[in-house]
Amino acid sequence: MWFYTDKVKELFKNPKNCGEMKNPDAVGEVGNIICGDALKLALKIDKKTEKILDTKFQTFGCASAIASSSALTEMIKGMTIEEASKVTNKDIADYLGGLPDEKMHCSVMGMEALEAAIADYRGLSVKKKTSGEEKVICECFGVTDKKIIRAIKENNLKTVEEVTNYTKAGGGCGKCKPKIEELLKEFQAKEESKKPFSKKAKGKQLTNLQRISLIQETIDREVRPELKADGGDIEIADIDRNTVYVKFLGVCLGCPATGLTLKSLVESKLREFVEEGIVVEEVK
Repeated sequence: MWFYTDKVKELFKNPKNCGEMKNPDAVGEVGNIICGDALKLALKIDKKTEKILDTKFQTFGCASAIASSSALTEMIKGMTIEEASKVTNKDIADYLGGLPDEKMHCSVMGMEALEAAIADYRGLSVKKKTSGEEKVICECFGVTDKKIIRAIKENNLKTVEEVTNYTKAGGGCGKCKPKIEELLKEFQAKEESKKPFSKKAKGKQLTNLQRISLIQETIDREVRPELKADGGDIEIADIDRNTVYVKFLGVCLGCPATGLTLKSLVESKLREFVEEGIVVEEVK
């Protein structure tokens, strides 16, 4: 049996902002009644401030769908369009005090309806049919690879069951589950490839090209942002085997604390992400 919070029960029994809106400024529709869930979200917007003055929803779905839709309308009322565009399915679920894992797709549906309404307000076309690189993975519920990958990325999903909970893909006949598993593996492989080389191949001998590339990558990612935050900067002057010569720029140039920065930040990061024996020296 699923556990529903008091907030979910309250908004299911007494939904807020439910009904049709006359002359809305924006409308977003997602889902399909044939597939079991559908949501229509309407917005009334102040054209000068782009503030959402009123919201209405109509939904065909379960208690979680009704509660999620009601929660969404309460959340975004009073927000600007820009603020509303940052609302995620996690925000909706948190507002409700949580949702059963099997019902998280209801919060996703709310987020997608909001995105569709904002796109409608901005005069952008929302593709309802897949084309090009996007393809349907789950025929039962019309879920595309793009939607699955987005759910995996935004919600840190690890299993086919979790993907089903958030997208409904695989919740019908189940024939698409191998494809979902494949998407999970491909996404995880791409994420792994983004990790620093030294973390993946610790203990392996680096070639000169790999060492130089990784040194530059580490400086750009781990060192430069910290220095720029204080008005400084750094550049690599030369690399001689395990010795890296750097030049400080901006407010760092001539700063009495550069010696400490050289060792505690620059050299420390290069030793962490590249090789233990790296030595960093400053070029004046």
